[in-house]
Amino acid sequence: MLGRIGVVAPQSPTRETGGAERFFHGLVDALRREGHSAELVPVLVDESTFETIEESYLRAYDLDVARFDTVISTKAPTYAVQHPRHVCYLVHTMRVFYDMFEDAFPLATHEQRRQRRMVLDLDSACLDPARVRKTFAIGHEVRERLQRFNAREAEVLHPALGLDSFSPGPYGDYLFLPGRLHRWKRVDLVIEAFRHVRTSLRLLVAGTGEDEAHLRKSANGDPRIVFLGRVEDEELRSHYMNCLAVPFVPLREDYGYVTLEAFASAKPVITCVDSGEPTHFVRDGETGFVCPADPKLLAARFDALFEDRALAARMGEAGRRRTEGVQWTHVVATLAGAMSA
Repeated sequence: MLGRIGVVAPQSPTRETGGAERFFHGLVDALRREGHSAELVPVLVDESTFETIEESYLRAYDLDVARFDTVISTKAPTYAVQHPRHVCYLVHTMRVFYDMFEDAFPLATHEQRRQRRMVLDLDSACLDPARVRKTFAIGHEVRERLQRFNAREAEVLHPALGLDSFSPGPYGDYLFLPGRLHRWKRVDLVIEAFRHVRTSLRLLVAGTGEDEAHLRKSANGDPRIVFLGRVEDEELRSHYMNCLAVPFVPLREDYGYVTLEAFASAKPVITCVDSGEPTHFVRDGETGFVCPADPKLLAARFDALFEDRALAARMGEAGRRRTEGVQWTHVVATLAGAMSA
């Protein structure tokens, strides 16, 4: 018996929610559906300064989880938690100190490089097999990053959707792009592509984020591009159901529920060769398009789908079949095996 399971998850000071939070709740709900006693254990994580990052590691390290028989850590720095039966299901480490360091700090100071080394060393120590029974990663991008920077191994275990009830629908006259408006998501690349779109296709952008003002300015009042702001779950499902396709072109994405949500709605996904985990699901010409991060090439793919709805439908249905096997039952069974070993 696994006994009581604590799923340790970070909580931001602003209580902001997104794909990671859906993952945390989806995992707890799935464990409960399979008959396990599971509880979400939040730990405050503030990444606003390096001092608050250090405090967050200490907070996770000092977290009292003695009431649980097993703990599952998730996103940085929850894996600092101390427990004799600890399994990590890694969402991601703090990427600003990893593959995005040069992008964030092109002229890094000695102090910033020192901070990076400290975080890498901390993560390597926290994820040492002596502390963690087994480490799983939500995708290949996360696993490879862990191998490259920390010399730690992880098994890829794709999580299922944290939100359900997505349904196929008509192939409308717009692309739907949901998610956080952050430069790593490269919404600006899609906006730039629309300068080369020849058809009467529209773009609906859902979400908020640090780059919203910049992106609105980039759209330059283009009436085809509409910013919806934050949308509720039912509206999110509706936009997926009625759109033509979903452009999802982030830079080295860890996972991206957007791909799975689009496929669950039987909609093709257009992504880029350097977009990370989406390229493990999107098969070029079969479930969508995978192309270079070039606005003109993206625009050509957008127009091709607009002009051939039957192609969009075939791709969307192939995508739906492609992800049918990504189920929480498999995730829970795999985690349970590691926890009971």
